[in-house]
Amino acid sequence: MASTKDPFEFQDFEETGNLLETNRDAVTISIEDEDIKPEEQRKATSLTPDEDPLDTDDKTELLGGQRKSVPFWTFEYYQRFFDVETHHVKERVIGSVLPWPGKNFIHTYLRRNPDLYGPFWICTTLVFAIAISGNIANFLVHSGKPNFKYTPEFQKVTIAATAIFSYAWFVPLALWGFLLWRNKTIMNLVSYSFMEIVCVYGYSLSIYIPAVILWILPFEWLRWCSIVVALCLSGSVLVLTFWPAVRDDHPKVIIAIMSAIVVLNALLAVGCKAYFFSKPEPVEKVDNSALKDVTKALSST
Repeated sequence: MASTKDPFEFQDFEETGNLLETNRDAVTISIEDEDIKPEEQRKATSLTPDEDPLDTDDKTELLGGQRKSVPFWTFEYYQRFFDVETHHVKERVIGSVLPWPGKNFIHTYLRRNPDLYGPFWICTTLVFAIAISGNIANFLVHSGKPNFKYTPEFQKVTIAATAIFSYAWFVPLALWGFLLWRNKTIMNLVSYSFMEIVCVYGYSLSIYIPAVILWILPFEWLRWCSIVVALCLSGSVLVLTFWPAVRDDHPKVIIAIMSAIVVLNALLAVGCKAYFFSKPEPVEKVDNSALKDVTKALSST
């Protein structure tokens, strides 16, 4: 007699249970394991047909914080130094204007992430501030004279740019080379990268922008007071930053390098003031004796 049992009816295979009891070390594969994995994980591990494996590797390196090393003469090398947030630049400007004892500018604000965006625009703003303020101050000093004819001195922009950018690049280069040489001689010295030193010098010039604007007023005492204040603030940032790098060195070397940092900073400020801002001419005093003779002659007539 033929069996009337439906062939499509679910059947419980007892043989499978018996096999598992006899061999408990057997490996079983569950179909539900694939469903347990999160959908995001499957998407991350699988590539779509249109996705390039090279692009995926680049994204993985960026997400992991890894950067490819590129030569310093390429544009990609300097591009990362301009990738900075606005609040970072603001914090660094405020930190350079208001130095605090015990705070290292590199360790506090840069955090191994120096930028060239802030130093570049600070130097550029300072160049135009010196040139424009110098022309305005020269006009105010000589205005009112009958033989004075105002002509704008555009060469001051070139001279100011040469002085400012040379100071902001060549002085850090010399300091970086010196610290690198001393670090090889004395192994326990703190070392800074060249870009970190350039960043510190660039931000240290930000205090000179408001000081230069005050130089427009034809008062020598105000100009010298602003120079002294700017020198103290800018010099303090540099001294507090580079003191840990040289404090373990020979005392003569410490005095020499700290003196050079302060003197070069002072030479830049005093040189710009002396060249771009002429000293106001004193008011000529009238000879009282000659005035009396004139009045006597007029009264006698």
